[in-house]
Amino acid sequence: MKTFVLDNDWISLDQIEEILSQNYTISISESRKTAVLKCRAYLDDKVGSSDDLIYGINTGFGSLCNTAISKDELELLQRNLVLSHACGTGDRVPDHLVKRMLLLKIMGLSVGNSGAQLETIERLIYFFNNNLLPVVYQLGSLGASGDLAPLAHLSLPLIGEGQLVVNGKEYPASEVLEKHGLEPLKLKSKEGLALLNGTQFMSTYASYAVESAKKLWKGFNTVGALSLEAYDGRIQPFGVQVNEIRNQHGQIETAEFFRSILSDSAIMEAPKQHVQDPYSFRCIPQVHGASKDAIDHVASIVEREVNAVTDNPTVFPDDDIVVSAGNFHGQPLAINMDYLAIALAELGSISERRVYKLIGGTRDLPAFLVAEPGLNSGFMIPQYTAASIVSQNKQLCAPASIDTIDSSNGQEDHVSMGANAATKLYRVVDNCYRLLGIELMNASQAAHFRNGGHASATSSLLKEYRAVVPVVERDEYLHPLIIASENFVREKF
Repeated sequence: MKTFVLDNDWISLDQIEEILSQNYTISISESRKTAVLKCRAYLDDKVGSSDDLIYGINTGFGSLCNTAISKDELELLQRNLVLSHACGTGDRVPDHLVKRMLLLKIMGLSVGNSGAQLETIERLIYFFNNNLLPVVYQLGSLGASGDLAPLAHLSLPLIGEGQLVVNGKEYPASEVLEKHGLEPLKLKSKEGLALLNGTQFMSTYASYAVESAKKLWKGFNTVGALSLEAYDGRIQPFGVQVNEIRNQHGQIETAEFFRSILSDSAIMEAPKQHVQDPYSFRCIPQVHGASKDAIDHVASIVEREVNAVTDNPTVFPDDDIVVSAGNFHGQPLAINMDYLAIALAELGSISERRVYKLIGGTRDLPAFLVAEPGLNSGFMIPQYTAASIVSQNKQLCAPASIDTIDSSNGQEDHVSMGANAATKLYRVVDNCYRLLGIELMNASQAAHFRNGGHASATSSLLKEYRAVVPVVERDEYLHPLIIASENFVREKF
């Protein structure tokens, strides 16, 4: 099993995906260990030698920030914080995302500005490497004091509380720790805040969505190319000159993708009776391209975030300061997750419009893509399903980031609602895979009536797809084919 060492270098989103997809174990470098130990020693000395109030270290939390806590109660303060803040509810966070949360939390704490014990970080690493996954819930974070509730649930097993998932089953964390010969940790001053403050719930969903968005962009382009052939569309709108003069990077990249994948398509080269195509085909470079630019922008924001220190207060031993500020505020993620949801929803929206055109009985294709329409309804209702999903995506794209509700007696008076942006975005991603599967089902069915001439790339796609989803000769139970098509595009792209 390969091990990825977290050191002081920038860690890219691609590296994070490699760690997770290849099931790497992780460790932290000696330089990170040194920074962690130095910060912890500084903080211990600071607390031991001074009676100055430092937020969350020897004070209460939120609006209780001016309430002093005695030195002999500092460890209890941190334990109480974790217990009292574990108020998540709703559906469980999927296990693959919890593992991502662990990784991102380890990355943030091991920079050496959080005051966490090395032992605490190493316990989180142990959980990650041994697939001991805390039970975390989706609802409860305002995305501004850090993702308090979900990160509290992530942290409960460190102190022997909460639940851990082992091989898909939930067990009391205390039982799992005992089985692994581990004692519950005693959190030192500041550690509860270091664990609970931070944007790792939001950045987990954001980084997952960025990776999915890259795959979806490629998928909608590839399937869109097959739809273009099946509709007997024109290649001219994808030409070099017309797209370069627009000066939009995503548009140029999209057009290049289509020219490449359709370079040997006899259908594209054949004479056309129609002068132009509907927007859902003709404007693919502009629409898909705009989404690609959005994906690239959001990726850069998210990559900065996963390499950041986002807990509070932050500790700077070399400068002899502990700063209570707002790095936990999720606004950069909240706004950009709303943006990414819109970009993905538009890929799905124009995809549904292509489906609508394919079943319309034009361009020498039978109505609803089936022999004997009337007796057979064919692919009439998959378009309804796609339209329903597109409509739901529009509802999910109402921005979360413009909302705020006071909390903690007004001390925390502006919040990002980034956690809600995150879970909405996750649903949009899932919906887009469903829409992509429906378009592929329709495009492949239309291609059946086109009788050859496809590009080698789309022919290869058709051959691979037909091994999973057959041509529909007459009306049959379509739900299983829709599910099979969705699963195909999830695995393919």
